[in-house]
Amino acid sequence: MTDIDRQMALIRRGVAELIDEGELRKKLARGTPLRVKVGFDPTAPDLHLGHTVVMHKMRHFQELGHTVVFLIGDFTGRIGDPSGRSETRPPLTEEQVMANAETYKKQVFKILDPEKTEVVFNSHWLGQMDATAFIKLASSYTVARMMERDDFEKRFREQRPISIHEFLYPLCQGYDSVALKADVEMGGTDQKFNLLVGRTLQAHYGQESQCILTMPLLEGTDGVRKMSKSYGNYIGIDEPAPEIFGKVMGISDSLMWRYYELLSARSLDDIAALKADVESGRVHPKAAKEALAHEMVSRYHSQDAADAARQGFNAVFAGGGVPDDAPALTCTSGDDSTPPAFLEAAGLVKSRGEAKRLIREGALSLDGKRCDDAVSPLPAGEYVVRLGKKRFLKLTVQ
Repeated sequence: MTDIDRQMALIRRGVAELIDEGELRKKLARGTPLRVKVGFDPTAPDLHLGHTVVMHKMRHFQELGHTVVFLIGDFTGRIGDPSGRSETRPPLTEEQVMANAETYKKQVFKILDPEKTEVVFNSHWLGQMDATAFIKLASSYTVARMMERDDFEKRFREQRPISIHEFLYPLCQGYDSVALKADVEMGGTDQKFNLLVGRTLQAHYGQESQCILTMPLLEGTDGVRKMSKSYGNYIGIDEPAPEIFGKVMGISDSLMWRYYELLSARSLDDIAALKADVESGRVHPKAAKEALAHEMVSRYHSQDAADAARQGFNAVFAGGGVPDDAPALTCTSGDDSTPPAFLEAAGLVKSRGEAKRLIREGALSLDGKRCDDAVSPLPAGEYVVRLGKKRFLKLTVQ
C-alpha cells in the first residue's frame, strides 16, 4: 500500500479530476504495468506549453514504470474534434495530418522517454473498419447521450448546424481505448465527454473500463484564457530560446506558481519551499520566475541556450537597461503618461488607437512585466518599455 500511495501522490499532482481513484488503486495493486493512453490529433504543426501539461503527466507514469501509449489521431484528425466548438471544424487532408504528425513526434520526445513510449496511429484499426463495423459502433451509443455534451446541446439550442460525422468523433476516440485495451486515458478537462465514451465502449465490448484523468487547461500568458495560438497568448516549445524565456518572464507572479505545478520537474515540496521563500521576502519573485524560465528553455533547447537567454534577458531588462539604439522620452505624469499617449509621442505607434489594440493583444510590457492597462497614467519614475518583440523605449515620467 505504501508503494500505491507513493504512486498515487505523483499521479494526482495537478490533476483536475480522477475517475475513479478506487478503480485505479485496484489496477495498481495488481503489480503489472498499466497501459496509459493519450491521444493527440495533429491538427496544427506545432505544440505549445498548454499541450505539454498532459505530457508531463505521461512522463510521471513512465517514471512509475507504466507503459505510455502516444496515440496519433491520423484518422480522427480528419473527422475533426468538436470539443468546445461553436461550429463544425473543417476537416484536414491526409497529407496535412501526416505532416503535422511527424512534427509532433519530434516535439513530444523532448518530454517523453522514447524507449518507454509506444507510438501508434488510429488509422491502423479505424481505417480498416467497414460500413458494418461502423454501424455496429454507432449502435452502442444513443443520440440522447450524445446530446448531453455541452457544445452539441448549445449548438442545437442556438440552431447551429451539427453534422452527423461529428457524432462519430467521440465514438472513434472511445473505440481507440477498446483497440488499445487502455487501463487509463488522459486528456484536458474539455475532453471529459470523449474520455467517458471510452469507458462506456470498453464495457460494451466486454473489457474492464479505463480510469480517467483530466488535466487543467493551462492559462496563457494573459493569465485569463486558455493558452491558444488563436488568442496570441501561447508559448511554443519550438520557439527560439530568448522568446520562450521572455514570455515566461512576462507572466504574472501569481500565475507563475500554476506553471510551476503543471510544467516544472521540481517536486511539490520544493515548489512549496520556494513559494514560502518568495512570500517571506527571502527570494525575489523575479529570481523564482527566472528559474522557471531557465528550466523551460533548458528542456526544449539546452542548458547553454537557457544560460544565454537569461543573460540576454537581463542585459535588456535588469537595471533598466535597454538596447543602445532605443529612443528615450520624458513626459509629465498625468494624461501624457498613459501608455497610448507615450507610445504615440515616442513614435512607437502611428496612433493611440493602434496602441490600444496592441495593448489588448498583450504586446506591451513595462520593466519586463506585461501591461494590459491602456487607461491609467504611470507615476513618476523610469521605465523600460517594450512593445512587441523589437520596439523599446527608455521612458522617464516626471
